[in-house]
Amino acid sequence: MLKSKQPVSRNASSQKFKILFVFGTRPEVIKLAPVIRAAQNYREIKVLTVASGQHTDLLRPLLRLFRLRPNFNLDVMQARQTPNDVLARVLAKFGPLVEAQKPDLILVQGDTTTALAAALTGFHHKIPVGHVEAGLRSGDPLSPFPEEMNRRLITQVATYHFAATEGNRKALLQEGVPERNIHVTGNPVVDSLHYILESSKPSARVRRLLQQVDGEKLLLLTTHRRESFGRTMRQNLRDIRAFVESHEDTALVFAVHPNPNVTDAARAELDQHPRIHLIKPLDYADFIQLLRHAWLLLSDSGGIQEEAPSLGKPLLVLRNNTERPEAIESGIAFLVGDRPGRLAGLMQQAYANADWFQNAKNVQNPFGDGKSGKRIVDLVRRELGQIRGAVVC
Repeated sequence: MLKSKQPVSRNASSQKFKILFVFGTRPEVIKLAPVIRAAQNYREIKVLTVASGQHTDLLRPLLRLFRLRPNFNLDVMQARQTPNDVLARVLAKFGPLVEAQKPDLILVQGDTTTALAAALTGFHHKIPVGHVEAGLRSGDPLSPFPEEMNRRLITQVATYHFAATEGNRKALLQEGVPERNIHVTGNPVVDSLHYILESSKPSARVRRLLQQVDGEKLLLLTTHRRESFGRTMRQNLRDIRAFVESHEDTALVFAVHPNPNVTDAARAELDQHPRIHLIKPLDYADFIQLLRHAWLLLSDSGGIQEEAPSLGKPLLVLRNNTERPEAIESGIAFLVGDRPGRLAGLMQQAYANADWFQNAKNVQNPFGDGKSGKRIVDLVRRELGQIRGAVVC
C-alpha cells in the first residue's frame, strides 16, 4: 500500500469535518435548521452557516426563531433582482469563501437559485455537495419555474442525495443517480414543525385573528407562485369569495404575499367583505399556529403540501401539477388545476363531505417522523468518515 512521505493522522474522531450550510430563503432556513442543530451536537463537526442574502427581511425572524446566527452573509439582494442576477452574485461571492474555508462538504436544500449557485461552486472546487430534499420532480421543466430546473441541475452536481420519500428516491434512480448515493431520510420540515408546536404559542396578533373567526369554518389561503399570476389567480380568488359569500358559517384568512401580482389581485377580488381577512404575511411560528386552527387549506405552496399531513388538515392544491404526489396519494390533498369551475366544485364537495376531514386527522405523514435532521447528519458523518478512512494508510 502506498504511503505518504509524511504520514498524518486522518482519524475522524480526532479531526473535525467542516460543513458549510448554505441558505438564502425562508424554506431553506426552515428545512436546514434541524440539520444544523443536529450537526452542532457532534464535536467532530465544525458547523459554518452561510446566508446568501437572496431574501433579507423575510429571513431575520426565522433566524431568531431557530436561534441561528450566520457565520457569513453574502448580501447579494438587490431591488428587482432576477434569478440570473442572484446566481451570478452568489457564484462570485461564494467562490472566494469556499477557497478560504476549504470545507469537507457543502450542504444545500431544495431548489432555490442560492442552492444551485452553492452546488455549482462546490462542483467547481471539487468539494462534495449534499442535497437535502433531493428528487422532487413535477414532470414539467417550466413548472414550478425556475425551481424545477434548479433541482434537476443540483442533482447533476451533488454527491449525496437526501431524499424525503421513496418516490423521490425512485425519481433519482430513473435519472441515473447511483443507488449508493441516495438516502431516504424524510423531510426536515416535519422536524421544524414539531419544534414550533412544542416551543411556541400563538402571538397576540394570531389570538385576535382567531377571535374574529371564532365559530366559523376557517379557510386559510396562500398563493404566490409565478404560474398562478394573472387569470388563474383572479379566477381562484373569485371562486373562493363566492364560496364564502354563499356559506355564512365560513371565513377566509389570506396571508397576502407582498408581490404586486398578488396584492393587486387580492384587493380587486377579495376586498370589502366582513368574513374575508386580508393580512400581511405571518412569521413561521404564527403561521403554523394558524394552520392548526384551519378547517380547509388552499395553497400553491410546496411547503404547505408537507405541513398539511403533518397537521391532519385537508388541502386543495392550487396548481396543475405537484412534485409532492405523496400528499395526493395519502388522500389529504386534491390537485385543483386551472379548469374553470374545478375549484368551486371541490370546495363545495369539501363542505358536504365530513368524512374527508375526519380521515385527514388519521393520515400517516408521508414526509417523515420528525427525526430527519439527525438522520441526515449521521449519514454525513458516515460518508465523510469513509472518505477519511479511504486515504488512511
